[in-house]
Amino acid sequence: MSYRVAVVGATGNVGREMLNILSERDFPCAAVVPLASRASLGKEVSFGDATLKVQALEHFDFAGTDLALFAAGSAVSREWGPKAAAAGAIVIDNASYFRMDPDVPLVVPEVNPEALAGYRRRNIIANPNCSTAQMVVALKPLHDHARIKRVVVATYQSTSGAGRAAMDELFEQTRGIYVNDRPAPKAFAKQIAFNVIPQVDAFMEDGATKEEWKMVVETKKILDPAIKVSATCVRVPTFVGHAEAINLEFERPIDDAKARELLRQAPGCMVIDRREAGGYVTPVDCVGEYATYISRIRVDGTVENGLSIWVVSDNLRKGAALNAVQIAESLVARHLKKAA
Repeated sequence: MSYRVAVVGATGNVGREMLNILSERDFPCAAVVPLASRASLGKEVSFGDATLKVQALEHFDFAGTDLALFAAGSAVSREWGPKAAAAGAIVIDNASYFRMDPDVPLVVPEVNPEALAGYRRRNIIANPNCSTAQMVVALKPLHDHARIKRVVVATYQSTSGAGRAAMDELFEQTRGIYVNDRPAPKAFAKQIAFNVIPQVDAFMEDGATKEEWKMVVETKKILDPAIKVSATCVRVPTFVGHAEAINLEFERPIDDAKARELLRQAPGCMVIDRREAGGYVTPVDCVGEYATYISRIRVDGTVENGLSIWVVSDNLRKGAALNAVQIAESLVARHLKKAA
């Protein structure tokens, strides 16, 4: 059986990756329709060996569409997600708008595929925040074995997480510094080239940023509401790939050898952990890859049952587009084939 698929936001970083991954993974598409704003009408995007013309979202009728993958931001999802769902399309949304809605499942297929059954309530499934997605993939096998009590995470997030303009700003600022012409920050609050910025998204009343809040509440919804999470999210001068330094405290004993064994067996995880120079994965190494990479696995002796790990993933893939396509694959395998 094959499915009619619409990709909303098809001209953006994540939308283009969705199209790439649908093709790479041979998703059973009867038809693929790229959608974007009226300004992008007629632009061309690639789908495997084919070239598709972008259609205007505001003129598109979702009737007859089986799956609608949204990658156009919360404002678009808020307006068009329910319309697509009401027309019969199952919406898989990459924006933050629906994530904490109790009637919308928030899914990482390697972690909580059983939550997909809840899609029937609104015909909408939410994709988590990019930093949350890769973190919970690594935490799931460890949590199942020893029960995580507390997570302290510091992120090192690439500019692609803030969109194409942010990537351009890194490039222009870097070039400008070498020719003694520094462009003023626009996408970021401070210079991003040769710098790090301890702010991802807007600040909230308690001093956390919205990105940090997302990591807390989304981890609880996906993995376990009892887990305590403290996050510090930092933007760094890289183009693609998010990294995370994660410190874990468990209810039960676990050592680095056991953690390494569990992670090597876990779906979606790739352990590269040699205790030598270069025996770990960096953001550059993960670009274009599907896996969530785990390195620097070691015991933290400052707390009882403590571990520290380093987690890296392509944020445009596992953090967004790949996870959305995996949701579609799991939905087909678990629910749609049975209903056909």
